Formats: sequence, structure tokens, C-alpha cells
Amino acid sequence: MDLFSLLTNGVLDLSVGALVLTTLALTHVTVVSVTVYFHRFSAHRALDLHPALQHFFRFWLWFATGMLTKEWTAVHRKHHALCETEEDPHSPQVQGLGEIFWKQTEAYQRSAADPAVLDRYGVGTPDDWMERNIYTRFSYAGVFLLLLLYVVLFGVIGITVWAVQVVWIPVLGGVINGIGHFWGYRNFEVPDASRNIVPWGILIGGEELHNNHHTYPNSAKFSVKWWEFDLGWCWIRLFQTLGLATPLHTGPVVSRQTEKPMISTDAAAALVNDRFNVMAQYAERVIAPTVKAYRADLAGSGRRLSRRAKSLLCRQGLLLNAASQNRLQTLIEVPELGTVYELRLKLQAIWEQRTGSLEELTQALRQWCADAEATGSQALADFVSELRSYSLPRTASG
Repeated sequence: MDLFSLLTNGVLDLSVGALVLTTLALTHVTVVSVTVYFHRFSAHRALDLHPALQHFFRFWLWFATGMLTKEWTAVHRKHHALCETEEDPHSPQVQGLGEIFWKQTEAYQRSAADPAVLDRYGVGTPDDWMERNIYTRFSYAGVFLLLLLYVVLFGVIGITVWAVQVVWIPVLGGVINGIGHFWGYRNFEVPDASRNIVPWGILIGGEELHNNHHTYPNSAKFSVKWWEFDLGWCWIRLFQTLGLATPLHTGPVVSRQTEKPMISTDAAAALVNDRFNVMAQYAERVIAPTVKAYRADLAGSGRRLSRRAKSLLCRQGLLLNAASQNRLQTLIEVPELGTVYELRLKLQAIWEQRTGSLEELTQALRQWCADAEATGSQALADFVSELRSYSLPRTASG
């Protein structure tokens, strides 16, 4: 092979089709590295990874993106701790969708450059010789070595392969941190604007299921509904089969027992653990039938105005614009709708209490159940029975 052919086609001399597939495969390695290593392992400790796999991911991300474990972890933890506030590193609700979607890299770099952010939120990340003397000291050397390697392997077109590789994560980061807090569907009414972009987490390794993740951030598995798919979880299960990974959490763990006469402390602890699912069930089993009964008595324009009643009665306040808030106010003036709405707020307030003992939590839940039963609503009575059946799983010794 002469020098011209080597420069044009590279050592591998791949066809166009093979080159496209190779590019997709290489970018997918980066996606898997981000979602499994940076996100689920480092930021949230949702799983354990074999040291060899940890270092492969750490090397690849330095080599392919120039990103460092401590920086990525710290910025992401700060996002969860201060979500949708002025201190959130990348909230489209605060900074605007365009600002985050198109300038995700700048938003990330501002937080990553702050030593206070790294010190507070980067605890527990690698601090070995390689991290200090290679990855951190020469943080952008990897991407330039990657460029040289791709030109050797693929020829001049390797520059394009390299460019796709380098911009892939910033673009997808804009999608997740921008669109993932702006458009999509919500399985759970968590106190932020997170949404699932689509139910099939394939292109971004499961990160598309963003509302699920914000609901259960310590879960190694992002899919919740049976019809949702998390490709990142498939990789984790493969690594587990190979002895390279151990999932630590996959969402709340609760069990059910025959209905008890009142909420026990065991049930209260289980309910807190599963609180977001409890609120989702409240929406389906209490608010939905109440709205349906209300709409059945309406006709014409009144029925059309009530079309979004369930959504308005369940939605977090920060997601309601002025028009929606006015419509909500009109809805809760209807006695039966106002009752289930106020009870939802009271139940939500119980979960949000940051102080108090388990006994105080139990008493608050018992009082809520008594208030719900006092309404005479069959839907609320059935829901209370469901709450009383909650329990923490018994251990083998228990």
C-alpha cells in the first residue's frame, strides 16, 4: 500500500458501510461508558463494577471525550441535589431550553471548573496515580491521540469519525438535560421537571428514561413499566453474567401483607421507600375515578374544559403555567375534586418532611388515613386499605 492510499483509506481500508457501522459501534462504547460507569456506578453507586472494567471505562472516556470521573460525577450530583433551582448546573426550567440544549458543554464546564463543586460533590471518585498524573494533568491529550489513531486506521475520513465521537456525548447531554426536563411523559410526579423522552432507551443507553431515574436515582435499572426498555440495564446484566458487575439497587423493595387495622411503623417505612409509586397509584385509583364521575355529569363546553382535570390535579406546581393554575383553581372549587386534591397535597407533605421520627411519620399517615376514610369515598377507602397492606420484606433470619 503506497503512502497516498494509506492516507486516503487508512490501515484498515474499510468500505463505507463498514466505516458507518464502526463509527456507530465506537460511539456506543462511549454511551455505555457514560451511563454504566459515570452515571450509575460513580455518581449514584447503584452497582459495583470489577476494577478492570472500571479502569477500561475511565480510560475510554478520557481517550474519547476528555471527561474526568470526578468532574462528571460532581456536576451530576449537584444537579440532583439542587434540581430546577438557580444553582442547578443545567436546568432548562430556569435557564431556558435553548441555553441548555445548545450550550450544554459550557454549562457543564462552568460547574466542573469550580473547586467547591468538586470538593463537595466529587467525594469517592478515583484519586490514584493515573488520575492525578495522566488523566487530570493531560485531560485533553486523549482526544488528540484518538484523532491520530483514527487517521491511521481509517485515513482522512477518520477525522469525521473522530468528530462524531467527540461531539456525540455533548449533543446527547443537551438532549437529556434539556429535553429530558422539558418534553415527554412522566410516570411519577417527582418534585422536578424530569420526563421520559421515549419509553425505549436505546440510542442513549437508557438515559431517555429520565423521569424514572429522577424518581429512583439509586436504581441501576431505569425502566419501570413493562413496556419500557433500558439498554444500559441489558449491558449491566451481561457484565453481571461475566462476573464484572453487581447491581446494588433496582428501585424500592417492599412487600404486601393481609390488610392490617392501621398503619404500622413497618408499613410507614415501606411507604416512604415507595412513595413515588404510592402517589402514582393515588392518581390512578383515587383522582382518575373521581374526575370520571365528575365529567359524567357535565356536557358540552364544561366537559371539554375538564378534559385535563386529572393531569392538573396531579401535576407538580412548578410545571403549571398561569393558565393551568387558573384552571386548577376552578377545578378544586368543585367539592369532590377539591377534597381529593387537598388530600394529595397532605400526603405529599408527609413525604417531604425532613425531620421527625418514624413514630411521628406513622402517626401522620394514620391521621391521613382517618381523614381519607371520613370523606365516605369508596375510592379513598380502597386506597387506605392498600396503604395498610404495605410492609418491608422479611430477611431470611427474620
